[in-house]
Amino acid sequence: MTNELGIAAHLAESIEKSSWIRKMFEEGARLKSIHGTEKVFDFSLGNPNLSAPELFECALLDAVRRKEPGAHAYMPNAGYLSVRKSVADRISMERGVDISANEIIMTCGAAGGLNVVLKTLLNPGDEVLVPAPFFVEYSFYAQNHGGVLKTVPTRPDFTLDIEAISAAINEKTRVFLINSPNNPTGQVYSKESVSELGRLLKKKSDEIGKIIYLLSDEPYFKLVYDDLEVPDIFSAYDNGIITTSYSKELSIPGERIGYIAINPRASFKDLLSEGMILSNRILGFVNAPALMQRAVGAIQGAAVDVGAYAKKRDILCRGLSDAGYEFSIPSGAFYVFPKSPVENEIEFVKALQKELILTVPGSGFGCPGHFRIAYCVSDDVIERSLPGFKRAMSMY
Repeated sequence: MTNELGIAAHLAESIEKSSWIRKMFEEGARLKSIHGTEKVFDFSLGNPNLSAPELFECALLDAVRRKEPGAHAYMPNAGYLSVRKSVADRISMERGVDISANEIIMTCGAAGGLNVVLKTLLNPGDEVLVPAPFFVEYSFYAQNHGGVLKTVPTRPDFTLDIEAISAAINEKTRVFLINSPNNPTGQVYSKESVSELGRLLKKKSDEIGKIIYLLSDEPYFKLVYDDLEVPDIFSAYDNGIITTSYSKELSIPGERIGYIAINPRASFKDLLSEGMILSNRILGFVNAPALMQRAVGAIQGAAVDVGAYAKKRDILCRGLSDAGYEFSIPSGAFYVFPKSPVENEIEFVKALQKELILTVPGSGFGCPGHFRIAYCVSDDVIERSLPGFKRAMSMY
């Protein structure tokens, strides 16, 4: 079925749903053309502003210079065996699990990985349950593969509400999807809550007679502050799957490189792997980019300076607190998700725009009444924006 524009009706609907992010793009371009780029404070996109580590630059140059036969040829759809082994070795060391290259699939970023996993797991009408607020693209990824995204509320500080999750799970639930550190809140779920979630999913899987998979989207895994650690989902639940990318930890989002990791204790580990390898191919990814695989495979464990993001967080949070904003201090990622001083956060986002400050309404993340500030910008931009944040709040 198509609409009057000549495109699929569901896609036209998706365009409308994603319009807030598109509107922020357009509004940012308009304001910059009028006032100049330096006078516009753009906090709308989670696009890392830190440079990639020198180790990555060196590894990339080395990969380019090496003249290996078949360096740019097709490879196994799961990716280079040597790279998958490097990834598996690092995971085994960092998380204390015995995972092998057979449980790793290299992907075109975390987004590619999520689509591969959902393609493999979902039957038409299956539900993907996610705590709200959530990354807006999740609903489209579920829809891509015949699934339906359902949300479950979190606590006021955006931590997991296990009782609400228990009430939301039903016979159609196939995947429980978490994102920690979280986009848009920066919240990191505690080890205790993730363990409790694992026990709940095991109980519910036994009750309904089918596996509910725990899918953890972890592109911000290394971007945590105050000596916190992100809990390992493999220790909490056997039927766990990780998707992640190097976009944020290496500041290379445009290179589209990541991986899927399957818990080696998963009930259908081999079948899951076979299904995801096939999905990687038939979705059109074929395999993750060869050059990027060789580069990241050589520098496992490298990351940007997280302290730089912690400094940005502290500058912004102090300024917002002084101006009277209500928010939870983020434990990871590079987002703050303040409460709007008025019920309709879109009204307040527009008030910020008058101060040439671009943010994203919480409605776009399934959480009206809040708005997202992406502070992956220069310290100078944050500091110069604070008077505008204060003036906007003073209006209310």
